[in-house]
Amino acid sequence: MYFAALLARTEDGWEASDTELDDVETLSDLTDLARDASVDEDTVLVFIEQEDAWFGVVRVDGEEDPRIYVSDASAAARSSYGEILLTDELLGREPGAEDTIAALEELVGLDGTEDGEPQTTDNDDEDDEPAAAVVPAGPIGDTGVLSDLGLPEAELLMLRTDALAEIADALGAAEVLETVR
Repeated sequence: MYFAALLARTEDGWEASDTELDDVETLSDLTDLARDASVDEDTVLVFIEQEDAWFGVVRVDGEEDPRIYVSDASAAARSSYGEILLTDELLGREPGAEDTIAALEELVGLDGTEDGEPQTTDNDDEDDEPAAAVVPAGPIGDTGVLSDLGLPEAELLMLRTDALAEIADALGAAEVLETVR
């Protein structure tokens, strides 16, 4: 189960709105959604949470590039919404590396044999994990994404369960976020 919300900063404080991510396929789509919710190009935060498995925060400030933090990259990589946040840049990969890996996997089966070659039954080699192996376990991204808004890096890194409520509380937006939950 997912929860997604937008928190837009205004002159009067924060405004929250829940959001559907069904039509969001890329980080660019998500950034556009956030910019549409912005008032006078102020800060907009996109919160995405998959139960207690992982959460992500995307910060959009006007026309600047989005800043992203994901609490557990390996858990997010197993999620369609998490994959949106785990860009090549965030993962430190060359752009298009995932496409190259997919193309290679088509040529060579996931078992490491080319089409027509017999498959060996030696199961001792556990190092043959596909593309997910390039995604680190644990937090990834801009740990200072909320520092100037009242949540220091160290506190962000310690959040696990009910993280979005704690973030909203630190920002002074707990009540408005709760209205869209």
